Amino acid sequence: MQLRGIEFGNVLGASGVQRFFGEGYWFHRLPFWKPDFTGMTFVSKTATLYPREGNVRKGIKERFFPSWAKTKFSSGHTLNAMGLPNPGIRALLQTGKWQQQSSPLFVSVMSVQDSMEKRMDELRYIIDTIDEYKNLFYSPFGLQINLSCPNTSLHSTKDLVSESAKVCDVAGRLSVPIMLKYAIDTAATKTVMELHGHPNCDAICVSNTLKFGWKKINWKEIWGTDVSPLAHLGGGGLSGPALLPHVCRWIQELRELGF
Repeated sequence: MQLRGIEFGNVLGASGVQRFFGEGYWFHRLPFWKPDFTGMTFVSKTATLYPREGNVRKGIKERFFPSWAKTKFSSGHTLNAMGLPNPGIRALLQTGKWQQQSSPLFVSVMSVQDSMEKRMDELRYIIDTIDEYKNLFYSPFGLQINLSCPNTSLHSTKDLVSESAKVCDVAGRLSVPIMLKYAIDTAATKTVMELHGHPNCDAICVSNTLKFGWKKINWKEIWGTDVSPLAHLGGGGLSGPALLPHVCRWIQELRELGF
């Protein structure tokens, strides 16, 4: 996949699957289960303007048995309500680790304010901060803008989708490939189609996790209940095989519209 003349390859990692800098997680180093990410384009865990604690608690127990996640090992499904914990975009850039990457990468960011005006201001500050470090990157990079996270509860996702063109306008001045990230349960294909031909929208990423309760998923079949085990954290977002047919159908529909 080439964007603005940069070859990003055919496989992109999900945002955060290798943490912030590609270091991965403790279970990636287990001798009996060590994933091979060779050939996959690195996409960072999503960063916000200011530090966020999210729903992650401190302690050894939390490391091995996270309170913000539930897994059905038998079917390969996971619910998570991590809530975008991160030290903030400037702190991440100050480590210099993105700048040292030897291959093209995507930096994932998100605005989490509770109004469009505030989100645009937050995004402008994020772009300004990245721009300060832009010339220090060894490899070309793109910006993946998360418009889909179900775990922040700080905004109306419907509003975020409708303001996508404005997001592209604000981010466009960074002059790097822009990829907008959506979830199929909150982004109608007809709405996304409005971005077709926008000069600053280089690619679309779909799908993020699905918020618990989406009517097209048989939740009782997967979890044995229609009530989320993470209801106290907002319900969480689903990852796993149940998403695949719905994502494929969404992509097919968008292509049939002419995107």
